[in-house]
Amino acid sequence: MKLNVTALTDQLIASYARVGGINRMDAGNLPSKTAIGQITESLLRLLFPGFFDEKPIHSSEIRIETTNLMDQVQGRLEDEIRKSLEYSKVADCDIARLAHEISLSFLAELPGIRELLQTDAEAAFNGDPAALSKDEVIVAYPCIEAIAVQRLAHQLYKRKVALIPRIMTEWAHSRTGIDIHPGATIGSHFFIDHGTGCVIGETCIIGNHVKMYQGVSLVARSLAAGQQLKGVKRHPTLEDNVTIYAGSTIIGGETVIGEGSTIGANVFLLHSVPANSLVFYEEVNVKITSKRDKNSSFGDFQI
Repeated sequence: MKLNVTALTDQLIASYARVGGINRMDAGNLPSKTAIGQITESLLRLLFPGFFDEKPIHSSEIRIETTNLMDQVQGRLEDEIRKSLEYSKVADCDIARLAHEISLSFLAELPGIRELLQTDAEAAFNGDPAALSKDEVIVAYPCIEAIAVQRLAHQLYKRKVALIPRIMTEWAHSRTGIDIHPGATIGSHFFIDHGTGCVIGETCIIGNHVKMYQGVSLVARSLAAGQQLKGVKRHPTLEDNVTIYAGSTIIGGETVIGEGSTIGANVFLLHSVPANSLVFYEEVNVKITSKRDKNSSFGDFQI
């Protein structure tokens, strides 16, 4: 076949019919990833006035600025929620009216989310001697953005809005390297130091004053059963005042890390531990050799 634009277009259109992956052609569109990203950024501006804006906000302007932004967010979010409800095939209801009600009830949660986020910023500042101020924590620390977006998305998740909560948290994931499912339940004063590579699964329950470091995974056991596990608690529970150091993996829906416990770095846990436990690897051998003489050794050390 001679290659030209027409021939290439025909091949691509044939793949649409053969493979799928089309956004609801001849039907209502799915929620827009681009629009959800823009809405999420606007929600962050509402949560932290001035921190996600290019220009400063004067106190005399905050009412009109907030009113205008709330109006824009409500209208755009309502449109995307309507698409989500159509996708979910919600029956026996006025979808447009339901989308309007959900968007308003969601926005009514913003003051409470702000209060929780202030505890997260406080935990980050108090827990990191490198932090210069709470302002620096809010404007620069990736954990605050990731947690803020998750707390927003969690409210839509609880309202059984399809697709949008996951799009929101994946938007934050791409920006911060922190992957928190919108279904996770997270208490106050939550701090993820550094944060890169952390994974928190859908059915995790995290108490108050929990601190995690980079590379921590709170995940499910083998998912060979796939969709049969939907709705089942698959991810761990962390009680209050738990600390988990870098690179640790905690697995399973029945696994509970008791209050006040500390999990050392690179620990792999498949079972619960009682309150006030210290979990760490003992007698890990580290071998140091000379780079110049591969046959020599400086000795083995235990840590």
